[in-house]
Amino acid sequence: MRFIRRALLGAVLLVALVAGGVFALSSYRMSRRIAVHDSEPVIRTDSASIARGRHLAIAIAKCVDCHGADLGGQLAVDAGPIGQLIAPNITSGAGGVLSALSDAELVRAIRHGVRPDGTPLRFMPTTSFNILSDEDVAAIVAYLRTAPPVDRPSRGSVVRPLGRLLYVAGQLPLMNESELVPHDGITRRTPPAGATAEYGAYLATVGGCTGCHGPGLSGGHVPGTPPSFKPAANLTPTGIGQWSEQDFVTALREGKRPDGSVIDPFMPVKYTAQMTDDELRALYAHLRTVPPRETGTR
Repeated sequence: MRFIRRALLGAVLLVALVAGGVFALSSYRMSRRIAVHDSEPVIRTDSASIARGRHLAIAIAKCVDCHGADLGGQLAVDAGPIGQLIAPNITSGAGGVLSALSDAELVRAIRHGVRPDGTPLRFMPTTSFNILSDEDVAAIVAYLRTAPPVDRPSRGSVVRPLGRLLYVAGQLPLMNESELVPHDGITRRTPPAGATAEYGAYLATVGGCTGCHGPGLSGGHVPGTPPSFKPAANLTPTGIGQWSEQDFVTALREGKRPDGSVIDPFMPVKYTAQMTDDELRALYAHLRTVPPRETGTR
């Protein structure tokens, strides 16, 4: 009996030690300041730049998918025991964060996933936005500055113990993607617009395709999501190699596969539907260059 009590006490102490270690390590990594040495794009406020920024924010980068159609913030994802992704109000209205940020700070938030004090933003798709060219990130900033103000308090995301454990174990990279990208000045450029694989690769990255479908676009379980989440589709030739260009365009415009089945609503079809014909054709051209992979190998 004494042995059982000691074993139980030891198990409790071990769990407490592990939990404390996970909390301490995750807190340290999430509060570590990051020095950013990057270019500061010139923000142009002409109508063409603002229109480009609006298109990027809605159809390509899909800022509205997390922050809401009015950009006023919302509960974007409730992942139960993992936590809640609550996107802030990014307008100039009361409760919004925009008025408190300079253009340079906003660029660093978008492209590097850091706050003005250098600490990481949670659940910011920095690996997608880090490659944004100066022209495109400046266009997004120009659009956000002109978006209608929304008066709504901003709330922070909630990360529960399981979320912290997954983050420390490397299974929840979205928690802090600022750890995964370069923060020194690198050369960025927007490839010439057109229905080319090169432009499609840029759109696929900025558009966050790899965030759900994996770096190799082979789909499968999305890291950090509950078991109830449906797996992402395999976008390599193994998965959609038989799709024609028109099949692909229809899927991203109407949310239907070639066999008529409906694509899961987690796929942001209402935003990809707003991409231009050339952008969708460029994505298709890029996917034709991706090596085939078994589903779920990410």
